[in-house]
Amino acid sequence: MAEHDDPDSLVTGEAVELELRPTGWALRAAGSAIDYLVYFGSYLIIAVQLFNAAGSIGSEDAVYGILAVVALVLCLVAAPIAVETASHGKSLGRLAVGARIVRDDGAAIGFRHAAIRALVGVFEIFMTLGGLAAIAGLVTDRTRRIGDLVAGTYSQYERVARMPAPAPPIPPPLAQWAQTADVARMPDGLSRRVAQFLAQARHLTPDRRSWAARQLADEVAGFVSPIPTVAPELLLMGVAAVRRDREAAALQLEQQRVDRLEPALRGLPHRFPERG
Repeated sequence: MAEHDDPDSLVTGEAVELELRPTGWALRAAGSAIDYLVYFGSYLIIAVQLFNAAGSIGSEDAVYGILAVVALVLCLVAAPIAVETASHGKSLGRLAVGARIVRDDGAAIGFRHAAIRALVGVFEIFMTLGGLAAIAGLVTDRTRRIGDLVAGTYSQYERVARMPAPAPPIPPPLAQWAQTADVARMPDGLSRRVAQFLAQARHLTPDRRSWAARQLADEVAGFVSPIPTVAPELLLMGVAAVRRDREAAALQLEQQRVDRLEPALRGLPHRFPERG
């Protein structure tokens, strides 16, 4: 059975390997900053309200200290535990950066994990102003802080990259031309500019789009033969599609040749003993 040593992957019971992406250090820091600004701001508001209430009834000075500790525990310990438990690892900061706290096996965290993270966080975040957590995130795998190591959790990045738009096919008016067109001489730099124009063309004004298409078509015409009698933008679409299809065919042919040679490259010479 194959070994799966990649810490950023998980093999399910159906032998399907899932890629679990940890949140980067910068994103974790940004999300934590948002969270603890909210928690600390809540602490200040609650503490002021409690002090005003205590002052209105003429409480002793010792009461203010007790109220400050109660507000601190509520906002900086109880609140993070409640938020992470109720949202299964989410928070305001993690929503902003697209992260979630999960167990090492990828499952949702529970009260125990949230409580351990919050209690350890009092030491590594508040007592060191986040310095210890930052250092731990830099030197550990999957950017885990000490609370994550103790609780058996890490921050998973959940946002999925947008799939690229499918490449446009060869325009029908150029289907016959594409079979014999010579576009191999076009420089790679010019090809990339054509691809960028086609990707951004819909965002340009009509006049700017027409002007840019004519300029690029004039440059392309020096490297393409024969030149079809079509609109400049249609010519660019046809040239880009032909180059893409031919490069893909060349890569596929190269892979087929490698596959044919692989048995000879990996096999043992004639009558050479196989040693275990």
